[in-house]
Amino acid sequence: MDLPFPDEVLAQPTRARLFEILSELKRPAGTVELAERLELHPNGVRLHLERMREAGLVERSRPRRAVGRPRDAWAISSDARPGGEAPSAYADLVRWLARAIPAGPRRLREIEATGRTIGRELAPAGEPEAFETVLSALGFQPTARAGEAGEVTFCLGNCPYRDAVRENQEVVCTLHRGLTRGLLDELEPQAKLIAFVPGDPDEAGCLIELGGRPPRARA
Repeated sequence: MDLPFPDEVLAQPTRARLFEILSELKRPAGTVELAERLELHPNGVRLHLERMREAGLVERSRPRRAVGRPRDAWAISSDARPGGEAPSAYADLVRWLARAIPAGPRRLREIEATGRTIGRELAPAGEPEAFETVLSALGFQPTARAGEAGEVTFCLGNCPYRDAVRENQEVVCTLHRGLTRGLLDELEPQAKLIAFVPGDPDEAGCLIELGGRPPRARA
């Protein structure tokens, strides 16, 4: 079976609007939420999303829930290529900014504080167990592993900032650490960031270790 081309899929107005909404949200969203935003029936929206998934534009996950069956959550695919190619202008700008920022101790503290503010802004309201799904939506491809003492380690299978990290790893990873703290501030305030271990951006494998999570939020 031939796979649909992304441009052909997004030529349909409802799909184009779904892609726009998910791009703006920067987090996974459920079928019902997306249907409500479009004022359409969830069954029809689900069919559009499935078509977009086949074209490699969106990804579907089913986050664990404390009660009830898992529900579909949709996010922009980290490999999405509308128009055939990934846009480069913003990526170039990020690389240049990373190169221009000095990595002095005072500046790094400021960068982490800024990242923490951004993380709080990214946290989806009313979703206290969404830490892993937000990491997925940002393109990190996290895998959770529970430890014997109750800690949880997330291994990140992809670095969406790799080009900027090559320019200035200390600055970019410090911003990411702050972003992680900000997400935890909003989503899991009881959790403690035990370790944040950057890896090679091309091989990924960065580690985020959390402790103090309530039992229902543990992987």
